[in-house]
Amino acid sequence: MLSPFHLAVPVSNLETCRTFYRDILGCEEGRSSDHWVDFNFFGHQFVIHYKPKSSEELHTNAVDGKAVPVPHFGVVLPWEDFGKFADKLKSHNIEFIIEPYIRFEGQVGEQATMFFMDPSGNALEFKSFKDTSQIFAK
Repeated sequence: MLSPFHLAVPVSNLETCRTFYRDILGCEEGRSSDHWVDFNFFGHQFVIHYKPKSSEELHTNAVDGKAVPVPHFGVVLPWEDFGKFADKLKSHNIEFIIEPYIRFEGQVGEQATMFFMDPSGNALEFKSFKDTSQIFAK
């Protein structure tokens, strides 16, 4: 069994981000206070913490000819769920940093991937491997 991770990220607007993670991404809300909110993030413990907005610029690294935001986080979805999840995001008019597409097509590690930001500018990547045994393949 995979152990759940714990991740806490800063957000500049707690209520806007609470709505985003709960209502758009579908994460069940857990405990909260005036300064943080816990979520079940696809089986993992995820917490948004209020922090005043930063003026730090987005950094990117090139991967497969795309400018991938760093840092970023997300979840590996089942292959059959990736397209449905992408469609759900599109129905909520999510602006993608990198539109859903197939990366490394026909190669080791072939994967569907997409990048977008939460309302506070935290970059997320959701991906799916055609063959899950290749998640850590070299």
